[in-house]
Amino acid sequence: MRGCPLLVLLCALPWLLRAVAPERPAQPLARRRDPRDPARGADFDRVYSGVVSLSTENIYSFNYTSQPGQVNAVRVYVNSSSENLDYPVLVVVRQQKEVLSWQVPLLFQGLYQRSYNYQEVSRTLCPSEATNETGPLEQLIFVDIASMAPLGAQYKLLVTKIKHFQLQTNVAFHFTASPSQPQKKDFPGEQFFVVFVIKPEDYACGGSFFIQEKENRTWNLQRTKNLKVTIVPSIKESVFVKSILLSFLIFFSFYLGCLLIAFVHYIRFQRKSINGSFGSNDGSGSMPVSHPIAASTPEGSNYGAIDESSSSPGRQMSSSDGGQPCQSDTDSSVEESDFDTMPDIESDKNVIRTKMFLYLSDLSRKDRRIVSKKYKIYFWNIITIAVFYALPVIQLVITYQTVVNVTGNQDICYYNFLCAHPLGVLSAFNNILSNLGHVLLGFLFLLIVLRRDILHRRALEAKDIFAMEYGIPKHFGLFYAMGIALMMEGVLSACYHVCPNYSNFQFDTSFMYMIAGLCMLKLYQTRHPDINASAYAAYASFALVITITVLGVVFGKNDVWFWVIFSVIHILASLALSTQIYYMGRFKIDVSDTDLGIFRRAAMVFYTDCMQQCSRPLYMDRMVLLIVGNLVNWSFALFGLIYRPRDFASYMLGIFICNLLLYLAFYIIMKLRSSEKVLPIPLFCIIATAVVWAAALYFFFQNLSSWEGTPAESREKNRECVLLDFFDDHDVWHFLSAAALFFSFLVLLTLDDDLDVVRRDQIPVF
Repeated sequence: MRGCPLLVLLCALPWLLRAVAPERPAQPLARRRDPRDPARGADFDRVYSGVVSLSTENIYSFNYTSQPGQVNAVRVYVNSSSENLDYPVLVVVRQQKEVLSWQVPLLFQGLYQRSYNYQEVSRTLCPSEATNETGPLEQLIFVDIASMAPLGAQYKLLVTKIKHFQLQTNVAFHFTASPSQPQKKDFPGEQFFVVFVIKPEDYACGGSFFIQEKENRTWNLQRTKNLKVTIVPSIKESVFVKSILLSFLIFFSFYLGCLLIAFVHYIRFQRKSINGSFGSNDGSGSMPVSHPIAASTPEGSNYGAIDESSSSPGRQMSSSDGGQPCQSDTDSSVEESDFDTMPDIESDKNVIRTKMFLYLSDLSRKDRRIVSKKYKIYFWNIITIAVFYALPVIQLVITYQTVVNVTGNQDICYYNFLCAHPLGVLSAFNNILSNLGHVLLGFLFLLIVLRRDILHRRALEAKDIFAMEYGIPKHFGLFYAMGIALMMEGVLSACYHVCPNYSNFQFDTSFMYMIAGLCMLKLYQTRHPDINASAYAAYASFALVITITVLGVVFGKNDVWFWVIFSVIHILASLALSTQIYYMGRFKIDVSDTDLGIFRRAAMVFYTDCMQQCSRPLYMDRMVLLIVGNLVNWSFALFGLIYRPRDFASYMLGIFICNLLLYLAFYIIMKLRSSEKVLPIPLFCIIATAVVWAAALYFFFQNLSSWEGTPAESREKNRECVLLDFFDDHDVWHFLSAAALFFSFLVLLTLDDDLDVVRRDQIPVF
């Protein structure tokens, strides 16, 4: 047994050596790799194939040297014959500052939950550019291919260098792309790149389409696009300068024209003052004797009691105009609570306003100071509305523009890309600049109204009889509101064109509703100064219209229930408004009648007057207008219910514009029927309005883009610039529509200038 200790010592020797040896870190277990594929030193332009599984992962290494001033982009192609979506081939590409990954087969979701599997996928890797300071750079790329498939998944790998990665000015580049193989190109110097993405279905480019359930869709998997890309230089700074100067020059010419007309009027007024011929007659050659309606005090119970010595309805004059001393509009004693100066004479209002023949003196009996201040509330309220409405809009469109600039997504905003000239952060500066006319002409209209207001105040302070007892009562509050609305239309239209799309279009039309509504109110106020709507009720109505428009934008695309409700509201509102207009606001319903007797009485009146004996309407002219107006509005309601137009905002605007044109045509026709004249200046404005609107609408309907379809469909409608290589057709529409609105306002401002020398008890109401 002598050898036993020696044997034990030999057996313990390895343990002793391990104990005295220095400690080393534990090495990780290496993954099994396919010995046929290299883990390092792979070559470009060589196809590598292999199988990866749960226990096998292959890593390829590619390296190259990047020289200063040279851009070497690399593209990685991976193909797999496996169609098992549960165990796809996973590809991870690692660079110095970037990691990119995808799977093969690559799955795309289509319309109606359809899916498309692409078994060949390729990507372009962003290169790292070497500079003169850094010198040549060694670029290292690792491509890691793995799969969790238990039985393995086959693949093929190809890595190539792109020969034509950088785009050049005025040089066309041709290449192909597919849904699973997008293309990326770089433009040197300007530090931007372009990515071309192909959609798996035509729906993304051409809108909705019908596909049968059993239709073979394999052709979608092989679809490719042949692309041709050309980079052209942008316009020079001199073109920007010329375009901006031309825009200001065009609209400042309106200022010069107005100054010239004002100077001519001043010269004529001075000559008439010297000759003493101004105001020598009332337009008919003689000064008739008037027998006014007796009304000793505003609160008197004899409101509307006609003097027995007067036998003609045309011989009435308001005592409040002629008998009361003139005071300034800024009298602090005039309060909002005093707006209705006739609270106790409702019965006498019924007598006056329901006469068969009404004259302006019948409807201009309230204190002029109070009525004028009432109309000025329109001006102050619209300024408040404009500020609170415009600020969130500006913030929103700035956010849209920022998203476009950061992401580069050109499908967010529907520009006319063939004539979109960026300036600073704005993508289409020309579309914003062309709205300058609305702001400048709106301000010019405010100046014209201010001049008339000042001259009228001076005439009242001088107790000029023509200012107090002749012509249409001058209240300028609505005109001021119209000028502000025109300016805000330009501001909000510019905001819309920062990023034109379906959601922002309501900003472009909101103040157009107000402009149309204010014009109709002004037309009605001209001959009905005492019974026009208050500013609060008017703006509340506009707010309701804008609310309905927003609901239409959200629900009006395909929801039938919305169109049914809207059509019913539209028809009922038309009937209610027609009733108030026909009876001059004196129609009332006794809501305390709980037994529904009002409906029985209405049915009895309808049966007696319309069926049993068809009697002539008491107010024939008003009846004709209201019948035509209701037919037009019912037609709009029926059209919307049947066709359900996608552009609900334009549909609502069309309703307002048609009603305004109808009322304006009725007003001019009735004015001519009443043997009133149209002076040269309003006649020129009427002709200019018609001509400019016709030209503007021609450019409006050119359809350079449309958010009603897809971004691709919208781009198919893009056109080149038509003015100074800077403005497109829609910009010309902005110029002309601003001028047309300005002339339209002048028509309303000057249309009744011929009545300035006609007594108010001789001016008919219609």
